[in-house]
Amino acid sequence: MYRFFSGGVAAVLVVSGLLVPGSAEAAEQQFTPKRELVVACKNNVRDSALIARTLQRSAEGDEIVFDGTCLVSQTIPLLENRQYRGRSRTGTVIQQADGANLDAIFASDSYLDNSPTTGLSTALRSMTIKANSENNPDAHDAVVLRSWQTVLEDVQISDSARHGVRLTNLSANGTPLENTQVNGRLAQLQINRSGGNGIFVEDTGNSVTDWQLQDSYIASTGDAGIRMQNAAGWMIRGNHIYGVEGGPALWAERLYGSSITDNYIEDFVGTGILGTVQGGSATTITNNRIFQDDGEAGTFLHVAGNYGDAKVAVTGNTIRGEGAGIGLDYQKGNADSLEVASTGNLVTEVTTQRQVGEGVTVTEGMLASLTG
Repeated sequence: MYRFFSGGVAAVLVVSGLLVPGSAEAAEQQFTPKRELVVACKNNVRDSALIARTLQRSAEGDEIVFDGTCLVSQTIPLLENRQYRGRSRTGTVIQQADGANLDAIFASDSYLDNSPTTGLSTALRSMTIKANSENNPDAHDAVVLRSWQTVLEDVQISDSARHGVRLTNLSANGTPLENTQVNGRLAQLQINRSGGNGIFVEDTGNSVTDWQLQDSYIASTGDAGIRMQNAAGWMIRGNHIYGVEGGPALWAERLYGSSITDNYIEDFVGTGILGTVQGGSATTITNNRIFQDDGEAGTFLHVAGNYGDAKVAVTGNTIRGEGAGIGLDYQKGNADSLEVASTGNLVTEVTTQRQVGEGVTVTEGMLASLTG
C-alpha cells in the first residue's frame, strides 16, 4: 500500500511492505526478474508521478528500468525483492529537481516506513545520480540503504549535500534496527563532490556488518572519503580515494575479521587509513598505496585497539609523503593490548617512519609448523 505525505522539506513516496527479519527462508530467496517495467522519463516535473505509478503496479521479482533523464521531486523507494537499473551511466540520469531538498533521492522501504527490521533484498545499478546540491542546500543524501543482501553497483553520484551513499541501521525518524543487515555489496561506484562523506556506514548498534565495498572511485569529499562506524566482517578492496578535504580518506571503526586491501589513497587531511580493531578475530590491512602529493603532514596509516587483545596484520603497504608526517602509527587505544604483524611495508619521505605506543607488540608474524 502506498501513501503520500509531506514532512520536513519535501514530499516523499513511502511504501509499506511486509518485512521479514533475517530468516532462513529469506536467505534462500533468489532474485530472478519476472517483468521489465520501463519508466520513460521526460526530464520534467511529471517524472516523479510517472515513477510512482510504475512502482504502484510493480510486484516482487520485477525489474524497474529508468530510461532517459528523470527529474525527481520525491524520494524513490527501493522496494523489497525488486531490481532497479538504468540503461547505462550516460543513458539514464536521475536528477534532483531544484528546490526539492530531499532527505534521499533513493531510499530503502524499511528506512521510509520506519520499520524496526531490515528491508529485504534490492539492487540499484547502471545510472548517474545528480544530487544538485547547489540548488538543494537543505537536502541530505543521494542513496540511503537499509536492506540486507542489497547491491549498489555501476552508479555515478555527484554533488550530494551530505553523503553520497548512506548505509544505516536507523530509519527516517531514527528507529534503530532490531535485527541484522548483512551480506550486501557496494561496487564500481564513482562518487564526486559530497558535502559530507562519500560513503557513510552508520551503525549505532551492531547490525551493519559483513558487506563488500569494492572497486569504487571517491573524490572531493567534505568529510571522509569512506566513513564506517562498524566495519566488522567487511571486505574493503580496490578503491581509489583522493581529494579528501575534511577528514581521513578511509576511516574504519570496529574492525573484526575485516580486510582493507589494494586501495589507492592520495591527498587526504589528517589520516590516510584510520582503523580501530576489536579483540577477537584478527584483521588484515595489506597492499594499500597511500600517498600525499600536496605537502600536507598527518598520519598515513593509523591503527588503534578498541577492547580485549586486538590483533592485526599490516603488510605490503606502500607509503610516500613529501617530507612530513608519520608513516605507520600503532596505538593500544582502549584495548588491553594490540599485536601488529608489520612486515614488508615501504615507508619513505616522511618525518617518522613508524611510531609504536605503549602496550603494543610489533612482530614479523608467525608461521605455525604443520605436523602429521
